[in-house]
Amino acid sequence: MNLKLYGRDPLKMFEDVFNERLTPFISSMGSMMAPNFKVDISEDEKAVYLSADIPGVKKEDVKVTMEDDVISICAERTQEEEDKKKNYHRVERSWGSLSRSFALGDNVDAENITANYDNGVLKIVVPKKEPEEKKSKEIAVS
Repeated sequence: MNLKLYGRDPLKMFEDVFNERLTPFISSMGSMMAPNFKVDISEDEKAVYLSADIPGVKKEDVKVTMEDDVISICAERTQEEEDKKKNYHRVERSWGSLSRSFALGDNVDAENITANYDNGVLKIVVPKKEPEEKKSKEIAVS
């Protein structure tokens, strides 16, 4: 059934309003609510390598943790911009928490992870280890 309202399709009208007016608003709100940073992940037979771009964050505001087989990168970003002119004085501040987590599997050596933060780039090396052999046991059936 095709509905028409004054010669226009109401579903098409809703779609147009959503695409033209609401989608940009929702996208911008999403980026404000969930700030993120880019992480490149690669691996070879020796290790897993993570490279995270976190510009504008001090080294002391970056935290890397490993729990079970999940590595997490957390950062706190604070920024203050001050502009003094003859007729006005403006100060803007922004802050936020950033975090990303990745499941690496159980064949990583969590005791020997290294992390280096330089010039806005965090580089993490997660060495691999041989997976532990799971012991098997035959159980007698009675």
